[in-house]
Amino acid sequence: MEVVVTGRHCEVSDRFREHVSEKLSRLEKHDHRIIRVQVEVELEKNPRQHDRATRVELTAFSKGPVIRAEAAAEDKMGALDLALDKMQAQMRRAADRRRVHKGRNEHVSVGQALAELPELGDEAEDDGVVERKVGPITVTGDGPLVVREKSHTGAPMTLDQALYEMELVGHDFYLFVDKESEKPSVVYRRRGYDYGVISLDVNE
Repeated sequence: MEVVVTGRHCEVSDRFREHVSEKLSRLEKHDHRIIRVQVEVELEKNPRQHDRATRVELTAFSKGPVIRAEAAAEDKMGALDLALDKMQAQMRRAADRRRVHKGRNEHVSVGQALAELPELGDEAEDDGVVERKVGPITVTGDGPLVVREKSHTGAPMTLDQALYEMELVGHDFYLFVDKESEKPSVVYRRRGYDYGVISLDVNE
């Protein structure tokens, strides 16, 4: 397993690189298919954020899905340990979920999964609220807005595969195209091991 360590706004010593390689070697017991782990260390210059002064992001590339975890702490060692714990937890959850679903012959369609979800009510609209433009987006009200665009390529997949990949990236939701219905869909975490699915009917 190759380990690549890079630093942003900070120097990364050879001693730290060796420490990282030694720590990350334990990931192989969770996923023996890991080929490379990219470690990014970033120093926060804001003195008010001293307790989260260093952020470490881990990205593991394997023959399967990409796995990502990040954490912030007062120093590099603490942030590394927290990020590593998160990544190991994600791998364990994904492995547990695969064991639960392994051998199950019954496949649940997106429609069946959606039928169990409560209907969403209409949101109340406020009159007289000021609208403003932030880039290509019209913003209602004066609250803060963070705009971040990402585009990913991906092949259609089953609901089980989408759940598995969501666990590996450590997010509470995962966007995918359902292989059975061919609809854009989002699977999301509700409580514990309960999940929900939302899909779009695209009008042509």
